[in-house]
Amino acid sequence: MEDSGEKIEVEVNGESTTQSPDHDDFKIIKEGEVEILMHAKNAVFYNKAQVNNRDMSIAVLRKFISIRKQEHEVFFSRRKNGKKKELMATGVLGCDAESSADVLMPNGESNGGCQGTREISEDETCNNTKDTTADNENKIQQELKPPQVLEALAASGLRALRYAQEIDGIGQVVALDNDPVSVEACRRNIKFNGTAVCSKVESHLADARVYMLTHPKKFDVVDLDPYGTPSIFLDSAVQTVADGGLLMCTATDMAVLCGGNGEVCYSKYGSYPLRAKYCHEMALRILLACIESHANRYKRYIVPVLSVQMDFYVRVFVRIYTSASAMKNTPLKLSYVYQCTGCDSFHLQPLARAVTKNTSVRYLPGFGPAVTQDCSDCGKKYNMGGPIWSAPIHDQEWVASIAEDVKSMKDRYPAYDRISAVLTTVSEELSDVPLFLSLHNLGATLKCTSPSAVVFRSAVINAGYSISGTHVNPLGLKTNAPMDVIWDIMRCWVKDHPVKPQPADQPGSIILAKEPELQANFARAAASLSKAQVKKVQRFLPNPERYWGPKIKAGRQITSKHVSLLGTEAIADLLKHDKQDEPEIKRKKTVESTCDS
Repeated sequence: MEDSGEKIEVEVNGESTTQSPDHDDFKIIKEGEVEILMHAKNAVFYNKAQVNNRDMSIAVLRKFISIRKQEHEVFFSRRKNGKKKELMATGVLGCDAESSADVLMPNGESNGGCQGTREISEDETCNNTKDTTADNENKIQQELKPPQVLEALAASGLRALRYAQEIDGIGQVVALDNDPVSVEACRRNIKFNGTAVCSKVESHLADARVYMLTHPKKFDVVDLDPYGTPSIFLDSAVQTVADGGLLMCTATDMAVLCGGNGEVCYSKYGSYPLRAKYCHEMALRILLACIESHANRYKRYIVPVLSVQMDFYVRVFVRIYTSASAMKNTPLKLSYVYQCTGCDSFHLQPLARAVTKNTSVRYLPGFGPAVTQDCSDCGKKYNMGGPIWSAPIHDQEWVASIAEDVKSMKDRYPAYDRISAVLTTVSEELSDVPLFLSLHNLGATLKCTSPSAVVFRSAVINAGYSISGTHVNPLGLKTNAPMDVIWDIMRCWVKDHPVKPQPADQPGSIILAKEPELQANFARAAASLSKAQVKKVQRFLPNPERYWGPKIKAGRQITSKHVSLLGTEAIADLLKHDKQDEPEIKRKKTVESTCDS
């Protein structure tokens, strides 16, 4: 780390300026193995709460570099074996060791029985030289270059700096921003972290969308972490990612994605959200469907490896591939959602179906409708939302491997406890079950005391179905049991735990009026507790401090109305600092006017 007393010269738009890191206007912020200089004012965006986001990204990026190397080795070994088989098929190589070993022995005789020797012509010498050159070129091609990383919205550059400093085997990291003040801060921080970081990180003043469009398939990793929606960057982002590369994307406009403004969500993401307990998981699936839609326009498709909802945002990690034939499977991964307005019943309507005949596959519209006009459980109407991504949102092999790597290097993750807890709950989720139920909501519908999670899980397992928790909600339960079975279990529970009479037209009364077809067994099942619960591993942690959440956008003036976001102490310090920065003349006039009054 450079001495904090040195002057640092940065250049933006051809103009050179000198900043002193130990100036009163700056404070040093340390995160992981990196330190940055932050101005006391809100000129460049920084949010301490995003340490969870950055740590999770580093963990996934480390795994991606490892997987990328393995895939490269497998590809070239298969290619080498394929060439060998081709040479054997054409007769260039013999079929067995004896016939293929016609090598010239030291006494001048051939090992294969041919007694003559011949001169090597000049043409053959040239050909041998060409072959040697080709072999050298193949060796160069087999060497895997370090992955190139693009951080499209860098701000202070903290994320890019941590990637370069903490991840082994990473290549060049390009940090972009279209704000001159942010680029100046980023370059200042790059120099502040020494020569090792300077050689890996470069900062540019550019519109991320234009930069990505002019660099197609150049970057192995693209990171999008905007303030708000990433929708305007997705079209260019899916084009700049190399084949098999990794796109990491954050969306913080949760009010939009969770159904607060359905029409706005549709205009940005192409899906209509529903307001339900599973709205945060639906937000993840809406974002994935949107990325897939943009990728499909360029004969590309996505494979999610990890998708999480943390704090006040959603974050997805997807690999992007190019294949016109594989892209045709996209409609099979999308579904509409029917949510009953009276009870907690929801149903999925797949967008399409595949029909296989011999070796050919036909893609046809999905069968529908998935539900009747009125809910079969309570008789109320349905709201329809979507389309959403209904395929798995995690790769459980990746998740397990990332969790192990994080545990082995826990000292290098400032937010180890939080990301470890998230990875633990993600690893226990049912990967093929979209959305989830809330046990408390089921009880509220029937106006009864809800059973404990262990009792309800046992009943579902004893009925022959699978059930798990979800990382999105501590009270959420994912299960492949149909809603008929769920309500039958609740009916049996209410029989043992009677409720007060309710009006006949209430959804709960209508549901309880039907006799259960399934007799629930509430005996304790062995799998009713997850492995983490048995080991008493913490899965849902409280916020580490007060005001842990979204912060004010860079450039906005901070006033007392932002106290709910920053806290009273932070507001007082900022207002005091602003008062000190006021010109002397303005301050004098303010004092005089106060005295006159």
